[in-house]
Amino acid sequence: MSTEAIFEAIKNRRSVYGISKEAVIPDERVQEIVEHVVLHTPSSFNSQSARIIILFGDKHDQLWDYTTNILKEIVPADSFEPTQQKMDSFKAGYGTILFFEDEAVIRGMQDQFQAYQDKFPVWSQQANGMHQYLIWTLLEAEGYGATLQHYNPLIDEKIKAEWDIPESWTLVAQMPFGKPTAPPGDKEFKPLEERIRTLR
Repeated sequence: MSTEAIFEAIKNRRSVYGISKEAVIPDERVQEIVEHVVLHTPSSFNSQSARIIILFGDKHDQLWDYTTNILKEIVPADSFEPTQQKMDSFKAGYGTILFFEDEAVIRGMQDQFQAYQDKFPVWSQQANGMHQYLIWTLLEAEGYGATLQHYNPLIDEKIKAEWDIPESWTLVAQMPFGKPTAPPGDKEFKPLEERIRTLR
């Protein structure tokens, strides 16, 4: 794969909110993408604390039903319609990838390397972000559109109970994906000279 092709994949990775349940690639290919990223994404001290659950079919639908019902308990009924539309848009997708961090691993690293114990939670989030970005970019390259959502910790207790998720796993983000039904919106870019400095 050329550098230019990688550039193009990076550029094309966008937040796509219009998605459908039409499959673009086999589920096994999604599994392969996730497995490859989990195996080869770096983490501090090779801690490998990221955990991922892939939801297809009814499990994907259940996630967004659970999230909708939880939000109904805290969002006023007379202003819930925009939230309902957003939940419906996520549920309309083909699947969702859940990103977690295993706090037991992080605590183990803190105990083993006490001089850096305050850094491991930060480093774990950085590594998890790399997992999210790589999977998002690869899904886009295969023809799926996705967004990154953060309804944790509101939904943590419900999904842990429903799907027997280890107590030490902390939910970090949710990535609904599906075949794009609408292009992403316009994106504004701040001037690069305000964001990058090159020193020689």
